Amino acid sequence: MKIAIVGGALQGMEAVYLAKKAGFKTLVLDKSNNAPAFSMSDEFETIDILERESDARKIFRKCDAVLPACENMRALLKLDEMFRYSDIPLLFDMRSYKISSSKNASNAMMEKIGIPMPKKWQECDLPVIVKPSSQSGSVGVTVAYTKDELNEGIRKVMGLGDEPVIQEFVRGKNVSVEVIGDGEEFRSFVTTEIMLSKDRDCKRVKCSPEILSEQREQEFKRIAERTARSIDLRSLMDVEAIETKNGLKVLEIDARIPSQTPAAVLAATGINLLEEMIHPSSAVNEGKASSYEHFIVRYGKMMTCGEKEFANVRDPKIIRGLFGADEMITDHENGSNIWRCTMINSAADEKELEKKRARCINAIIKECEIYEFADESPAIS
Repeated sequence: MKIAIVGGALQGMEAVYLAKKAGFKTLVLDKSNNAPAFSMSDEFETIDILERESDARKIFRKCDAVLPACENMRALLKLDEMFRYSDIPLLFDMRSYKISSSKNASNAMMEKIGIPMPKKWQECDLPVIVKPSSQSGSVGVTVAYTKDELNEGIRKVMGLGDEPVIQEFVRGKNVSVEVIGDGEEFRSFVTTEIMLSKDRDCKRVKCSPEILSEQREQEFKRIAERTARSIDLRSLMDVEAIETKNGLKVLEIDARIPSQTPAAVLAATGINLLEEMIHPSSAVNEGKASSYEHFIVRYGKMMTCGEKEFANVRDPKIIRGLFGADEMITDHENGSNIWRCTMINSAADEKELEKKRARCINAIIKECEIYEFADESPAIS
């Protein structure tokens, strides 16, 4: 099977990684000539599908499926139009994506069906989190502890040409779960834990049976499937929440291929979410623990970093065994002063996983003569 992946940035790299693990051939299309997913794929084309639609159609006709791996709304709408009546499957649900791409719209939908969420501003006290309705990741996000910070957060969002979403700032474990639907049946998978860098970007994903209790895990799955059913999901969606002392509070949904959690799910469970989108199976969860984590090395300093920093990786490759890791997605070369990597490890349980992670980090420190290591998280007041 050959899959065309439209978008060669973070989501594109994730899609290529999953496709390779499934034994699929990959063709990445991106309008940038240095998209990082190019070096990981079997083939690539530098093309703007909006400007060269007829050429794109010729390329797609040579593929067995097409997977959008970008968030350009014009490009997504064009792909939806191109494949609406095609025999080639488009692994994407435009209707669900439109709902999930607006936090205001998706929050209204979830409120209507009784999904637990953080309280809205003016129904809660400070601190609050201010975020844009239509951006992804940590773009434009502010945690406001004072009225002045709240107003500044609103101005930041307005400066992006977006609408602000203001909710109580809830503390607890940040968790995510994927669900796949076909409009009739909805199947949720396993919980992952999201860990944030200092600038509130995702730096690490863990997957293991120890993240939530069995009762809370089943509750999270029911929330995900109920949400998917309410939007008639016909593709892949992830649900992000905070586990608080008062239960789960859903932060947002995204009806697209995520850029980090599926690889962690695969390493821990053996379940490939891309493969499940194409050929649904009854794959059995292997029940291991896994970690997917970004690092940057710069002139003798090593630190964990968020996905936006890792996105600056150039010509990455998938390398097994480097510095003792199961796998790395990296542009590391011997003698490099600046390089980035995503380190992927799995083990029988979280205790063994942390030991493996420490060994890998120590190997990098020793072999690359690192004199400073930092693993920073957001400050909490």
